[in-house]
Amino acid sequence: MNSEEGSSTSFASSVAIASGKGGVGKSTVAVNVATVLAKDGAAVGLLDADVYGPNCHIMLGVDKLPPPRGKTVIPAVAHGIKIVSMGLLVGAQQPLAWRGPMLHSAIRQFVQDVDWGDLDFLIVDLPPGTGDAQLSVAQTLSLTGGFIVTLPQAVSVADARRGLELFRQLQVPVLGVIENMSYLSMPDGSQVDVFGQGGGSRLAKDADVTFVGQIPLDPKVRVGGDTGEPIVVAHPESESAAALRQIAVTVCEKVVAQSREQQVDSIPIEVIE
Repeated sequence: MNSEEGSSTSFASSVAIASGKGGVGKSTVAVNVATVLAKDGAAVGLLDADVYGPNCHIMLGVDKLPPPRGKTVIPAVAHGIKIVSMGLLVGAQQPLAWRGPMLHSAIRQFVQDVDWGDLDFLIVDLPPGTGDAQLSVAQTLSLTGGFIVTLPQAVSVADARRGLELFRQLQVPVLGVIENMSYLSMPDGSQVDVFGQGGGSRLAKDADVTFVGQIPLDPKVRVGGDTGEPIVVAHPESESAAALRQIAVTVCEKVVAQSREQQVDSIPIEVIE
């Protein structure tokens, strides 16, 4: 990234976290995976590209950005993660009805005009669905790959399948499927399949991609998101935190392997005018 102050940015890997529909916990996965990677010593940035419903900053307990340096945006830092979100740039109740050029320009500026520094991982939290934002991110960043988050239920899987196919159309490597809210653990040790069973693994098998793992349904995940304390920090001993840590390990392994396959050590920003 070039600016008047001469700052620069490079990403060893840029990773999109996507979903076919809203409400499946995509942002929760992105925030917790980023937190685990940062806690393990990686330099991590989190770009909240969900411009219509930005909430990663809330999940990390951030309510404002540092003062800019000239025209350069300085990311906030929380739990060791550099974060930029539209939710930190507009009023909390201000709706955004952007499409096409306006949306593309905003996402491009999130990359071009932000002093990310040198990152090991840039995690990009995409909006749900298949639309302009996904196209803009793919056109703006040289994505190392993407992960699809889904519930086990058939309706969620059907939408996730569309998101997966969009990645492929955009020539973004699909690195895996993550199933959220897979089951609810009961006090007696039994499990209740609130949203069905096995949808994520079936999708991964059908698409011939890695099934990264399951995350159980846990009210503490919601509480952590509301209070700005990701569950991997607030309740590291919990079953959900353990699942998310293992998923973060797998994400890291898949991304590093894909980066090596692409034979790049550092992916500079590629901004398409």
